[in-house]
Parts: sequence; structure tokens; C-alpha cells
Amino acid sequence: MLISQPIDTAACKLCDQAAPNTSSTDARSALTALPRLDFTLPPELEASEPPEARGLARDDVRLMVSYRATDRIVHTRFTDLGAYLAPGDTLVINTSGTMNAALPARRNNGQTLELRLSTHLPDERWVVELRQPSADDANADKANPYHRPAAGPFRADVTGETLALPAGGAATLHAPYAPDGGQPPTPGPIRLWVATLRLRLPLQTYLAQYGAPIRYSYVPQAWPNAYYQTVYATEVGSAEMPSAGRAFTPELITRLVAQGVRIAPLLLHTGVASLEEHEPPYAEYYRVPATTASLINLTRAEGGRVIAVGTTVVRALETVADADGAVHPGEGWTDLVITPQRGMRVAQGLLTGLHEPRASHLAMLAALTGEAHLRLTYAAALDMGYLWHEFGDLHLLLP
Repeated sequence: MLISQPIDTAACKLCDQAAPNTSSTDARSALTALPRLDFTLPPELEASEPPEARGLARDDVRLMVSYRATDRIVHTRFTDLGAYLAPGDTLVINTSGTMNAALPARRNNGQTLELRLSTHLPDERWVVELRQPSADDANADKANPYHRPAAGPFRADVTGETLALPAGGAATLHAPYAPDGGQPPTPGPIRLWVATLRLRLPLQTYLAQYGAPIRYSYVPQAWPNAYYQTVYATEVGSAEMPSAGRAFTPELITRLVAQGVRIAPLLLHTGVASLEEHEPPYAEYYRVPATTASLINLTRAEGGRVIAVGTTVVRALETVADADGAVHPGEGWTDLVITPQRGMRVAQGLLTGLHEPRASHLAMLAALTGEAHLRLTYAAALDMGYLWHEFGDLHLLLP
């Protein structure tokens, strides 16, 4: 079941103990302050299918390991991850599972759209995105023409409209979503909406029958939901896969644990990532268990390295960390945006995918490594032909 409880007040108090979150305005300024990280991503470096379809095992994708203190870069395979970890290191993973969050929708005037579920709000409403279906019939799944990569956002003002969903379902669009909690962004184009769903089946049953994983134009073929799950997912709720952990296999995790590497779980349900205007990421639900907080603090006290598996893990950890980097258990919603100006307090390392030019995640990476090291590693990834996006290769940033 997806989360529907109110915000945990204790978690909010812990957030207040940390430095103030970066505002949307400050975050946008920070993103535009990274012009030298703007680069051209060749289409052939966009991973268009899972590695399994390319004849590879999950853990056989490429891995770039970079050391920020020396600018050393190593090119290897993910299956050899253990060679770059040490006993006493702690990998922090996000156990959120991926929904079939894309649904076909129809307006009263007959226009077809794709509705993407993004974030389940505490009051049972949803943040959703509307997209225009692709007109490329060659890429369509003939059994369901909506299970194709959508085109760009549908930005018209449809306040108050009710969209028809499959099997008698409906979605009523109440108002534009205001990420910073202020007034909705009017006038102007609208990308995200606050909506209410009316379904005749339990949510996950309904999505399993009528939804599909969110995908973009660089993935022309539909793939089953299993390709969008990590092997350690425990609670479905993410609109898009926390993809930094996709390459892990049970066998690799077993080898790491036997080596003395510790695994600490937390939860952060991701929203849609299609931020065409490079908007700062918006609020997402998280939960950091007390056992995970204790293990991270113990790791730091013993001199081990805390390595976040994905930017979602960093966001959750930084939300519940105090000014000294101590992690507290917490649960709630975080709108924290991590930039070089704000800095990073908890993790010494980060396993992540390769991010698009001008993506907000690059600001987070620069907060860990500095801009010069980040430019160096991305130049190497481009030169060596690494693959981008959720089915692509990975980058391990170490001290």
C-alpha cells in the first residue's frame, strides 16, 4: 500500500534542527550557476533498453570509480564493486519500489493524454503530470497504444476537468501544484497538478492491469515492470525507479556482506523526473528507520565510509542530519535541495547514474566532489562511451 499518513511531526522538528533547506529560488540560482557542467549528450549514449536486452547481466554494466582527492578515475564493471569497498563501509539503499505510474487518459473533448502519477499526498490526493502521447506509431505497443514513450508535457489549463481512465476510473484535476507550498504558478504553462483518483480496484491492482512504467523517448520499446525494480524493493511507491541500485543482484549483495560491507535501508518515494525546465526537485515522502540512523552514525564513529546508493538516499539522509552530520530517525516530506552552496554532511561516497546536462542532480554531485572533479569525470564518461539514464552505466564517487 502507498503511504497516506500525515506528516510525522518529530521528523519535521529534526528537519528544523538542520540548516534551512534551500528555497526553490536559491536552488534555481544554484543550478544556473553551473554553466561548465552543460554538455552535449550524444543520442547513442542514451541507454535505450535494459542491459539484459543487450546480453548483459544486471551487474555487468560499466562502473566508473572516481576519487575526488586525487582525481583518479578507474573504469571497471559493476560486478567488481567489492574491490572498491572496505570492511566497515556502509551502503545506504532506497527500498522504494516502482509503480506502473503511467495511465492512458481522455478529456471530455476526446483528446487522449498520458497521466503520470507522481506523488501520493497525505490527504489522499495525488500530484500528477499530463503528457501528450507520442505520434510515432512505429514505437507503439499494438496491444495498448498508450504504452509508448510520451511526447512533451501537456501544459494547458485544465483546472476542474475530470479525465476518464481505463475501466471506469477517473482523475479530477483540482489545481496546479505549487512545489514550494505557495500560490500555484499562474499565469503561464502548467506541468504538475493536484488531482483526486476514483478507481474501482485497489490502486496497485489497478496499476498492474492498466498502467505502465514511465518511460521517455530514448526507450522506444515497452518493458515489464520487473525491469524497473531493484532486487531489494520492499514498498511500492516511486513514480520512477531509484535506478542507482538497479545493478545490484542478490549474489553481489551476499558477496559484499561476506566481505564486511554493511547495508542500511531507508525509503524515499520518488516523483516524476521529467523536469524540462530544470526545476528544483519538489517534496517527496521519506522514512529513515532508527536502526539505519544508528548504523550510519556507528560507521562514521568507527572511521568507515557511508556511501549513498543514489541521489534519493542523499536527500533523505541530509533531511534528517543535524549540523554535525549525525543522522536521526525520521519520517515525513522533504523539499530539501542540495547544492554546492548548501553542502553535504553525511555521505562520504555516492553511487549514481549519469545525469543529463543541466540536471538538478549535478548540483548535488558538485556539493560532494566539487565542480572541477565532476567536469573531469563527465568528460571521461563521454570519451569512454558510458551509457546514460536508468538502464545505463554507473559512477561511484569516493573520497
